[in-house]
Amino acid sequence: MKKGILIIILLVIWVFGISQSTIENMENFEQKDWTALNENVMQLIGTEWMLIAVGSPETDFNMMTASWGGMGWLWEKPVAFTFVRPQRYTHEFTEREEFFTITFYNESQKEILAKMGSVSGRDFDKKHYPGLTPIKTPNGSVAFAEARIVIECKKLYSTIIKEEKFIDSSVVQSKYPQKDFHTMYVSEIVNVWIKKE
Repeated sequence: MKKGILIIILLVIWVFGISQSTIENMENFEQKDWTALNENVMQLIGTEWMLIAVGSPETDFNMMTASWGGMGWLWEKPVAFTFVRPQRYTHEFTEREEFFTITFYNESQKEILAKMGSVSGRDFDKKHYPGLTPIKTPNGSVAFAEARIVIECKKLYSTIIKEEKFIDSSVVQSKYPQKDFHTMYVSEIVNVWIKKE
């Protein structure tokens, strides 16, 4: 009995120690207004890819690579449009949490992004993957120290894409053969950080 309690105490200390060692502040980033984003969004998301991360480094989080999405102006707010399929482990987090981050990287991290898009956090330890150091935004969201751009979003609206709403049914045939339609999130861009030079 005493041995079991000791093991539990040691595990708690170990987990707490790991989580504390991976949590940093945003000192390597400069906070900007959304108007400072001068990137080509189609290139940024479509070819460079983004990492959608949800949760907190102090508790639990997951992330996935995405190359579908957008940013724009809606409801008098700067917004991001993100899409998560229901079978993705990240979907549980995006449904539960109010905030999340989308982060962008240099070309040298493309292999890491490819890995985060090809494995599931259900059966692969994404949280401790080399090259991605979890950091916490002041709002408590998880982001990563290696990012060059961190955008924190607050969910405003979500909907499940519906097959009957497609005007061009070839999209369903080519992109949704299993009928696993994305949940689309429209989220306000509430914070932007750019890595300091």
